[in-house]
Amino acid sequence: MNPILLYDTTLRDGSQREDISFSVEDKLSIVNRLAAFGMHYIECGWPGSNPKDAEFFARANRLNVPVRLAAFGRTRNAHKLCDDDANLQALVVAGTPAVTLVGKAWDYHVRHVLSTTSEENLAMIADSVAWMKAQGREVIFDAEHFYDGFLANSEYALATLRAAAEAGADWLVLCETNGGKLPWEMEAITREVATRQPGARIGVHCHNDTGCAVANSLAAVRSGATMVQGTINGYGERVGNADLVSILPNLQLKMGHPVLPDDRLLELTTLSRFVAEVANLKHDDHQPYTGHSAFAHKGGIHVAAILKSPDTYQHIDPERVGNVMRSVTSELSGRGNLQLQARRLGLNLDNEAAQHVLGQIKRLEHEGFTFEAAEASVELMFHRLRADYRRPFELLDYFVITERRHGRGLLAEATVKVKVGETTKFTAAEGNGPVNALASALYSALVEDYPVLRSVRLADYKVRILSGSAGTAANTRVLIDFQSGTDVWTTVGANANIIEASWRALSDSMEYAIVRLRDGN
Repeated sequence: MNPILLYDTTLRDGSQREDISFSVEDKLSIVNRLAAFGMHYIECGWPGSNPKDAEFFARANRLNVPVRLAAFGRTRNAHKLCDDDANLQALVVAGTPAVTLVGKAWDYHVRHVLSTTSEENLAMIADSVAWMKAQGREVIFDAEHFYDGFLANSEYALATLRAAAEAGADWLVLCETNGGKLPWEMEAITREVATRQPGARIGVHCHNDTGCAVANSLAAVRSGATMVQGTINGYGERVGNADLVSILPNLQLKMGHPVLPDDRLLELTTLSRFVAEVANLKHDDHQPYTGHSAFAHKGGIHVAAILKSPDTYQHIDPERVGNVMRSVTSELSGRGNLQLQARRLGLNLDNEAAQHVLGQIKRLEHEGFTFEAAEASVELMFHRLRADYRRPFELLDYFVITERRHGRGLLAEATVKVKVGETTKFTAAEGNGPVNALASALYSALVEDYPVLRSVRLADYKVRILSGSAGTAANTRVLIDFQSGTDVWTTVGANANIIEASWRALSDSMEYAIVRLRDGN
């Protein structure tokens, strides 16, 4: 199998996603991480387009990373000399060893976007490639809209490739810019290009507008492409680019192409989540290969099978890409789900105990609880089954009042009476709302006996109305995330009274924190 080179364009195409804006420091951190991972090419952006990119290129070239950095730009302007073209000059100043030049491959765009002739466009491509080669750069020619152009006028689309190749381009990259093609079209057209351009090194660049960018990239590889351009997590304009996080393991594990050493694949999940964090986006739980749910099993029959043999319901061992197998707990679970989850926590759950917890979960889910995301609440159920387990505190009473008075504004106050060991604690606290006041009062009652709580902070609080037709009398579900350092856990509560639902989630979170942090679990 031919080795395939990966070309990452997260910092340019990925940054064109609507809700992404990378700082210079963000870009530098991503370059370092991609280089350590073993990425072959990193496209860093369009130099000269803005001051941020100018600063970034100046600093990136001092990183001395083991990867080919590329600057991106277009071919020269129509009827202009390359020596007078500010865009080409900026590419040289950027100082990267590789330069990617984008040129039109669809004569429709030549006429209506560039407003020039087909012959002048060919000259623009040839002149720009030759000029950049004379500067000592590796030149990657991105044939924009190539597949649409090929279907409209195949001879002209191929002529743009010949113009670039004869001028010295090192790579001819076929761009599926509008994202509208299907895999069999990609495979047939790429194969014809490989036949008509013997000896050329061919790449592919796909967008995901039909949801086929990964499949289209793999189809192009089947037909002779040996470079795949894409982004981490498929970030990109509109609905995104081809996702290298899916493409890499598919090429290596499914198609047998050597891409990176196997030990690098072990870092794929952390890389995927790292880039999401830097982009300030929640990592997609359902991301293939690297998502939190990619190897999560919910159906009881599935879990019963994987407890006997994991490959019965998994296409690969998740550890090969740095992920883990999980079971999801819900009313659809069987005993196996709980036993698998307990095993991951280092706990032994026999059939009787698992059945007891399962019955409890099914009853609570009928009341409106959900445990798929609230794994800490499930873990507490396991601990409470132990003969030696003693709850760190017991609720006796709580009282919450919210009032609005003229001249004083809004006031929320809560009192909590809990039993800790043989001692009864009675505390009160104010807050900016009833749940905040309740949390503060509970914290005050417990922190003296359990100082580990000093490191705990609220990370998120979510409320969902379960039966909207009931109006303000509807059942309410509350999910609360707490965090201590890098450790995050979620608990759940449900009730028609939002304060009681919040109390259930809140008290479980505090109990979980005490058990986990105090006992070092």
